[in-house]
Amino acid sequence: MIKQQFPTDLPSIYQRLENLDLVDYCKTRNFSNGTVSYLSPYISRGVLSTKQILSIVAKKNLAFHDIEIFIKELMWRDYFQRVWIHCNIDIDIKHKQIDVLSHLMPRAIVKAQTGIESIDKGIELLYETGYMHNHLRMYTASFACNTLKYHWNLPAQWMYYHLLDGDWASNACSWQWVCGSFSSNKYFANQDNINKYTGSTQKNSLLDVSYDDIERVIPPAELLFSSFQTFDVTYPIIKMDSFDNTRPTFLYNYYNLDATWRSEKSGNRVLMIEPDVFEKYPISDKCMQFMLDLAQNVPNMLVFVGSFEEFKTAYKPIELYYKEHPLAGYYNGTRDKRDWICEDFDEYYPSFFQYWKRCEPIIKKEYFG
Repeated sequence: MIKQQFPTDLPSIYQRLENLDLVDYCKTRNFSNGTVSYLSPYISRGVLSTKQILSIVAKKNLAFHDIEIFIKELMWRDYFQRVWIHCNIDIDIKHKQIDVLSHLMPRAIVKAQTGIESIDKGIELLYETGYMHNHLRMYTASFACNTLKYHWNLPAQWMYYHLLDGDWASNACSWQWVCGSFSSNKYFANQDNINKYTGSTQKNSLLDVSYDDIERVIPPAELLFSSFQTFDVTYPIIKMDSFDNTRPTFLYNYYNLDATWRSEKSGNRVLMIEPDVFEKYPISDKCMQFMLDLAQNVPNMLVFVGSFEEFKTAYKPIELYYKEHPLAGYYNGTRDKRDWICEDFDEYYPSFFQYWKRCEPIIKKEYFG
């Protein structure tokens, strides 16, 4: 498996986008050694928007059908964010997850001791780098939810905690898609499938069965032990100075680190690190540092640790601006609409297929017309 690093300076980030072989991506992205964009941490942190990426990609004069898979991946990001706006994604969205034996965390996942070599290596790489290939995320979720029969929520929190590209919408909805609470069927992968896409050659594992038999797999007792799981968050100790409450204030957060946002206007730039948010959706030290490093791309960024109300009380800003996001819903001030690829509608679509069917002609006309 490829060990990927994630630079935090803007030139390197844009160079990564420029260097991406989109055609090869569409052919090989499902393989762990295939071409992957590695743009997801920058999309999740709001450094790059899906609309911005598609606008750049559309100028490469590639045919729509040649890069449709890449476009759909961007659209999945937008779709999950829209689901978050309309639904409580912290609970089962469509159906109650069935056959649940535990609402805790499987110790075999935490310890990377599932016995499935590719999954265990993927977990170890997640701990080391803050990244896991998308197929490995699905395999891990399937093993936790559908083989060990754990409820999706705590394992999803565990993965989100460690992912540099942690997006609670994409993460929670994807886990629910795998376990069947946001889809019609559970997702399973047997050992042959795992070997095919990860390049492993493992045989005689727990998952080395046909798809006809995979739902009847009975894990050994040692794989069913739970782990007492806590997700500690370490907050930076930073004293915010040079704040001028006579000037406009632009609020940033874990989901908005866009250095180009209202950059033509002068004012206070403040990164909000809100314990109330991170207690509900905890992140690791690695993720916290990644956010702080990305924030350095915004000139004169200040950092405030505390709630929005505490910020207002302490600094009494006269003019506030922020970007639309489900976790910024309680800010008040001027709300800027986020960069959706398709901006003309706000209704809820219960499936990605319906959302894509609505958006596809718009994308073809506006970006590839």
